[in-house]
Order: sequence, then C-alpha cells, then structure tokens
Amino acid sequence: MELIQNNPYRIAGILSNATTKELEKQKGKIKAYTKVGKEIKSDFDFQILGSIDRTEDSVNKAFSNVEQNQDKVNYALFWFLNASPFDNTAIEYLKNGDEEKALEIWEKVTNDKDVKSKNFSAFNNLGTYKLLSRSKSDIKTGIEAKIKLIDSDYFESFVHSVADETYKIDNQKQSEKLIDELLTHFKNQFSSLETLQLFSGCNGTTQKYLSKKFTEEPLHKIESQIESCKKKRKADKGNAYEFSLKLFTNTKDDLSLLKSLLGTSNLKYKAVADQLANEIIDCAVVYFKENYNGSSKNTVRESALKLFEYALSIAEGKLKKDRARDHIETLDEMKDRELNQAISLLSSIKLAYGKAIREINAQVAEMQLNMSYNQTINYTKVDKMKANCLNWDKVVEVISDGISVNDVEAIQRCSNQSKISEYKRLVDFLFSKLGPIQINKIKYLCYWRDVRAAQAKSTAKKIGRTAVDTASSANDALGGIFSRIFKIVIVLFIIWLLSLIFD
Repeated sequence: MELIQNNPYRIAGILSNATTKELEKQKGKIKAYTKVGKEIKSDFDFQILGSIDRTEDSVNKAFSNVEQNQDKVNYALFWFLNASPFDNTAIEYLKNGDEEKALEIWEKVTNDKDVKSKNFSAFNNLGTYKLLSRSKSDIKTGIEAKIKLIDSDYFESFVHSVADETYKIDNQKQSEKLIDELLTHFKNQFSSLETLQLFSGCNGTTQKYLSKKFTEEPLHKIESQIESCKKKRKADKGNAYEFSLKLFTNTKDDLSLLKSLLGTSNLKYKAVADQLANEIIDCAVVYFKENYNGSSKNTVRESALKLFEYALSIAEGKLKKDRARDHIETLDEMKDRELNQAISLLSSIKLAYGKAIREINAQVAEMQLNMSYNQTINYTKVDKMKANCLNWDKVVEVISDGISVNDVEAIQRCSNQSKISEYKRLVDFLFSKLGPIQINKIKYLCYWRDVRAAQAKSTAKKIGRTAVDTASSANDALGGIFSRIFKIVIVLFIIWLLSLIFD
C-alpha cells in the first residue's frame, strides 16, 4: 500500500511516536548522508515493505509532512509506533524479518479484546501490517482494527503519543479522513461492492458515512441520465426506444449499487427507482404511438413490451408498478389481436350459417308433419336452399373489409398454435361453402397451402348441383329412365374434370 510504503515516517527512518529529540537527530543524520551521497538505511525500513530510495528532496518533504499535529496523526495511522513492551518485542521481530512472530504478538493482545491503555498501539500496528496484504480478508481485518482504535476512548492516548499532549482531535472527523484515504487507494483496485465489503465489519457510524459517500455520486448520475433522456424523448419521439434502452443500460450498475447500499425500503432509493421507471414507461408509450403502423407493428409492440417489463423490474412504488403492468397487459392483449379479430369474424359467419341451416331443417320438419300421404319433399331444392342460405358474395365482401393482407401476415407470426389451428379450420369451412371466383377474391386467408384444390372442389360441387337440378327437371319432363342416364353422364364428366385438375 502506497500510504505505508512511502509514508513520511518511513522515509524519515523513524517510528511515528519518536520524540522531538529523536526526530531532530535523525533529520541531521539523513541530511548529512544525502549531501555526501552516502546510502541511508534505517532499522525501520522493514523487509516486508521492499526497498526505499531516499533523496534529499524526498527526505526534506518527509520531515516537512510531519511537522503539524494533524499531519502527524494522519500519517501515524498508516505507520508503526512503539508504545508498549508488546510493540517493542514485535517490532524487533519485524526488523529481523520474522513477520509471523510480530503478527502473533499483536494478534494475541487484540483478538476479541477491547481497546485499552496497554494495547491501543497494538491495534494500530496490527492494522498497518494487515493493510499491506493482498488478501481482502486481511485488509478487512486491518480496517476494522483502525476504526476500532479511532472510535475508542483510548484514541486520545494514541494521538498524544504521536502529537503534542495538548492536541485535541475529533474522533469522527479523523475516522472519515482515514476512510477517505482508504477509498482513494481502493478506487482502482476494487469495485464499489468489494470496497463496501471490506468495511462490512465496522460500526454503524462508519456504515452511514460510507453510504453517503457511495450514494451521492450514483444518485446524481441517475438523475442526470433521466433528465437527458427526457429532453431527447421530447425532441425526437420516433427514437424514444433507443433513448430508453440506453437509459436503462447506463443506470443499471448505479441502481444496483444503491439497492445494495440503501435497500429497497429506503425512501431515496424508492424515489430514484420510480423516477427511472417512469421515464422508461414514458419513452415506451411515445415510441409505440409514433411507430405502431404497417408491417412493423409486431416489432414495435415487442420493443415497447420490453421497455415496460424493464420499468416493472425497476419500479418500487405501487403506482409505477401498476402503470407498467397495465401497459404490459394491454400489449399482451394486442399481441394476437389480428388473429382474435379474424377468428371472431369467421366464427360469426359460421354461426350465421348454422342458424340458417337449423331454420331450414325446422321448416322441412314442419312440412313433413303437415304433408298428406301422397306428398314428398324435394330434397334437391332443400339442398340448394341450404347452399344459398347466406349471401356468399356479401360474406366475401365483409371478409375482405374485415381481414386484410397485413392482418394475415401478422397472423402468420403468431405463436399461439391453438388459435392458429382454430383460424385454419374456420377458413377451410368458409372455402367449403364458396365458389371458385369467391375463393379467389380472399385466397390470401389460406396462407399455409395453395387454394387451387379448394377452387377445383368448389367447381365440381357447383357442376354437380347444376347436374342434379338439370336431372331433376329432366326426370319431371321425360321420365325416370332419361334422368338416370343423364346422372351417369354427369358423374363421368365430373370424374374426368377432376382428373384434369389433379393430374
């Protein structure tokens, strides 16, 4: 850690609680050595910190940095001091490169113990040692030791060991200074969440300060992004989807950080989350209104739906959640709108046909009840009545107006196979009742196969009905034998015609 390796006390070659006399003596010695170019070494260079390069400028700067009481305290928190027999022994081990022994002593007098007059310096020294580690667990332990020292009643003893005995200090402000220094050091080393985890064992006051430090910037960034998106949306409604998607992407990490820091019950978090969700909803609404037309309807609907789902995942307040859900429900209903409308129209025609057939059957049944012994029903005429029970030309006209080519293209993209099957059955039913010319007018309804077979079948049925009508007339006029011959000829003609069509 830079704060320790290039600490002014280390460059000066002294411990942080060195007396004024020791400090002046060391200053004179180092200056004399640097002037003649002689290498300067100190018992407190410590092997674990690596090599150190002292120059006349760096030495002068080091002594200058520890002249003021506040500076002495600031730098002492990132260095070692010898204020007890425990420290004396541990530092001797440290000077000789026996780090494990030094660590064992400091841990023994601090682990599961409160800060007291005999161990306050051990808390500081242990913290400094642990902060040198690359292990997150060790760094966390080092931070906790430092904060525990500063928060204790014996921090004053530490301050008076490294600064003037008359010097007064604000523990809370000193704790914040330490945290600020550590945050600056960790900025490019750990993520925000990792850094927060390093402080997770500290007291509530520290947590509140960290929360404030970590929330101010992301809150400001999210609010700025929302305002920027709002301006762009109003200026260019057609591209509101792109603006909203960028807003969601750019604020995702900051919102996640705020959520982990503040929690979903925090009023600040709720407010900014709802503001963000509301802007995404506004973008989705504007985008949908501006672009929902023509062949791109399905794409626009899916894009808007995605934005509403993003907003729902962010929103915390009931009003914003309900607003997002309402839009999602509306778009879900619209998803198969063309298919539902087509099924409804085709079903109404089938129902009308069924009703007409039932009425004809009822009339026939009534006639049978009222007929005399020698009377018969002309079922050929009944069949003709049934075939023409609806004005099929008018039906084709209604279908053409109610189901467009674009609607059928939308139906093709639908994924609801149950409804697709129902639609196909209704189209097949309709085509079974129409003539070839009528089928040709609305053949686009049958997108899944060629309609020529249906037209051929319709043609054959029409010829068959004509033949039956003709045969019936012939039977009345010429007698039964000619009728039977005529029917045989017509059947052979139909077979020949169908062989030509399906050849």
